Amino acid sequence: MEYVVEMLNIRKEFPGIVANDNITLQLRKGEIHALLGENGAGKSTLMGILFGMYNPEVGTIKVRGKEVQISNPNVANELGIGMVHQHFKLVSNFTVTENIILGLEPKKWLGLCVDTEKAAKKIGELSKRYGLNVDPYAKIEDISVGMQQRVEILKMLYRDAEVLIFDEPTAVLTPNEIKELMKIMKDLVKEGKSIIIITHKLKEIKAVADRCTAIRRGKYIGTVDVAETSQAEMAKMMVGRDVSFKVDKKDCTPGNIVMEIENLNVMNNKKVLGLKDFSLEIRAGEIMGIAGVEGNGQSELVESITGMRKIESGKVNYVGDDITKISVRSRINKGISHIPEDRHKRGLVLDYTIEENMVLEVYNHKPFSNKGLLNKKAIKEHSDKIIETFDVRSGEGGASIARTLSGGNQQKAIIGREVILNPELLIAVQPTRGLDVGSIEYIHKRLIEQRDKGKAVLLVSLELDEILNVSDRIAVVNNGELIGIVNAKETNENEIGLMMAGVKKEEKTDEK
Repeated sequence: MEYVVEMLNIRKEFPGIVANDNITLQLRKGEIHALLGENGAGKSTLMGILFGMYNPEVGTIKVRGKEVQISNPNVANELGIGMVHQHFKLVSNFTVTENIILGLEPKKWLGLCVDTEKAAKKIGELSKRYGLNVDPYAKIEDISVGMQQRVEILKMLYRDAEVLIFDEPTAVLTPNEIKELMKIMKDLVKEGKSIIIITHKLKEIKAVADRCTAIRRGKYIGTVDVAETSQAEMAKMMVGRDVSFKVDKKDCTPGNIVMEIENLNVMNNKKVLGLKDFSLEIRAGEIMGIAGVEGNGQSELVESITGMRKIESGKVNYVGDDITKISVRSRINKGISHIPEDRHKRGLVLDYTIEENMVLEVYNHKPFSNKGLLNKKAIKEHSDKIIETFDVRSGEGGASIARTLSGGNQQKAIIGREVILNPELLIAVQPTRGLDVGSIEYIHKRLIEQRDKGKAVLLVSLELDEILNVSDRIAVVNNGELIGIVNAKETNENEIGLMMAGVKKEEKTDEK
């Protein structure tokens, strides 16, 4: 069997943690190989070693049968290894071409000028060949997240990479962009490339991968043929126990209206109405799901009711009070918690410790401070409780810097911080984005637990399965307008999909 890459008995340690403990991974030429594991299992570290970002303490790496030392990413590039990181490495005010040629600029006029025209032509040809449809002259800040990912793919292809590593490539994509990415991956393999995809989305592994290697808490569990292995078996390899894919919940008993949104009009970042005449009631003891394709008013809705975006007209009532114009802190103090969509931008201060992040909203309250002085002991106890309850894994516990945690563990810390405040209204935006099946199962239970305690939950998610399984009622948005509200147990993916495309319920009935 010809292996294009072999990572044999790899061990990597960081202070207080063994990230990779004797792991072996072998990539065949022309295959898509999934690397499966929970958040913090060591997947990104292992691929970081292959890409030259870390050096292992123990182990051997072979590329095309020859033992190599990959001391930095430039060496990896020379060996034909490229990587698309979970958080893209792009300069937003540069063009696509300028980003792709960074560090490898073709010169003209005796090396005095960069030949961007020649580079753009080559990029255009590569884009066409692999069906990427990227405009070489577009600015990064003006294109979608899905297109930015294609730029990262082109960056690898421009450098003649034969082995392509994708780190959680679908975490920031819409369902349609995910389908397109899967097709691109299959096309790349047909052209002779070999792919490693880091993921914990079992449905996507079944759709695209040939083989799958599972690691758990830094240890190698096994490698299986995807076609012969069920999702349940792969989930068990990943988390070490049986995982239920069905959300177990009893019927809800809605109580009083907790939040009433009346005729909201809100501008988006382009200074046009992102939310138009939007009205909604959220009741105690129910989970209200918001379904829609990304960019159809969900962000404007959440930011306006949490106080982060100005409301042009309309009103927000919360437990009978008009909170349309009050501050973010006042809303938090009134019992509104918010799990934000972007954990780095809105959820955490990345250079603070976990302990500091866990009291961001309450540090000025007793017992965390008294007469302006912080109570470090109370802060540590509070943080330790969240870490233990929500299984937040880090090398140094609460003293760990937030930036050093895996994306999934960062997310669990944020969810723990918001839920532990015991809010009357929990606004959860993409709460399971980037989480593995075990963590998703746990978070869904916590959301339902809040509902069963008589709290109101607003769930905003791009995952249609999640919206259908967890919500009691579903409000569908399209182009900033409310298309309709349906009961989750009386609808299906097809009906919600049509509504997401802008077809109102009565129109659909008329067509029949």
